[in-house]
Amino acid sequence: QVQLVESGGGLVQPGGSLRLSCAASGSIFSINTMGWYRQAPGKEREFVASFSFIVSSSTNYADSVKGRFTISRDNAKKTVYLQMNSLKPEDTAVYYCNARAGTKWYNFWGQGTQVTVSS
Repeated sequence: QVQLVESGGGLVQPGGSLRLSCAASGSIFSINTMGWYRQAPGKEREFVASFSFIVSSSTNYADSVKGRFTISRDNAKKTVYLQMNSLKPEDTAVYYCNARAGTKWYNFWGQGTQVTVSS
């Protein structure tokens, strides 16, 4: 089992920045990838960014956030970060931390953190 705890959401004006954090605990040795998804009201949950622990630390981003969001990690703190710059109102959503672990790539989710971009 992997437990994930997110923090760092809030209210920000368009063009502003926020940094989300996701701390992992439990069977962290089995984690293959960690990343972020988001879900806006009335929409399906969508992929935002991910970080691979098994493929040379590769990263992937949704086209909608490329060049604005950066995913990174702190191995010592077993934490993954999402730095979000140049935020837009359409970035408003609940952001969920995700980990995929084990040989069967089980999905684990955090509780979610609200990000609201509004003037």
